[in-house]
Amino acid sequence: MLDTDVDDVERVTAESYYALDLATASAHEPAPDGPRPPARAERWRQRARHLLEHDAGGCWVAEDEVGIFGAALSLRRENLWALSSYAVLPRAQSRGAGKALLETALRYSEGCLRGMIFSSPDPRAARRYRLAGFTLHPMMWANGRVQRSALPVVGGVRAGSDADRDLLDSVDRQVRASAHGVDHRFIGRECALLVFDQLTGSGYAYVDTGGSPYLLAATNRKIAQRLLWSALAMSSPAEQVVIAGLTADQEWAVDVALAAGLSLGSSGYLCLRHMRPPSPYIPSGHFL
Repeated sequence: MLDTDVDDVERVTAESYYALDLATASAHEPAPDGPRPPARAERWRQRARHLLEHDAGGCWVAEDEVGIFGAALSLRRENLWALSSYAVLPRAQSRGAGKALLETALRYSEGCLRGMIFSSPDPRAARRYRLAGFTLHPMMWANGRVQRSALPVVGGVRAGSDADRDLLDSVDRQVRASAHGVDHRFIGRECALLVFDQLTGSGYAYVDTGGSPYLLAATNRKIAQRLLWSALAMSSPAEQVVIAGLTADQEWAVDVALAAGLSLGSSGYLCLRHMRPPSPYIPSGHFL
């Protein structure tokens, strides 16, 4: 993948994911109105350029005479490899291109002990990841408007800054055995950062502009719950929040979601190689 491919890859992923959303839509999880709106598309392109800058060897495209029809973007952070984005246009599916793309991206994982993938509910993707040696952990999500009367008074949580990067990496290593490193500075430009750091433990949460947690890690569940409540408190009363990527190991987050009046559903898999689900942890769909 080259920098000049970013626009085409954004379009391919947006169209592919939208087609999957239409195919898997239900009354509990309706399909979006269309592919990514312009603001989200631009953020996606910025993330892709970030990965190209730091992980060019993990970013690949598939193309034919018509143009780019598939892409796989992956990253390496210390001894962990993660698949950030993976898509093939419907016109090119079931022809072996998806398998070839994944195998090429996986070569970038050589030397990494652990691996993480945030999988869609597409059974073809789940099959491909399992055949590649990943364990599939079904994921839950929670969404809805936060009941303001349920919000507790939370102490010890403060706004974070770039000066907290060493703390964030330390928490990462304790929770998932690998730091996010350069990704922290990038995510911090997109999201608000909350930090807890006391003698009882440490943790952090990135919160998107709507009040949904984007990434959360903590050294114990009580701290994780404080951070999650603080993130939800940042939402507006009319805002729909989403907590995604919850496995059965994250019951602490499920309990907070239910107490906040959110609805639960299930979709996709957290796919892991040579590791248990990090906990307490809410993964990012882009940087895991």
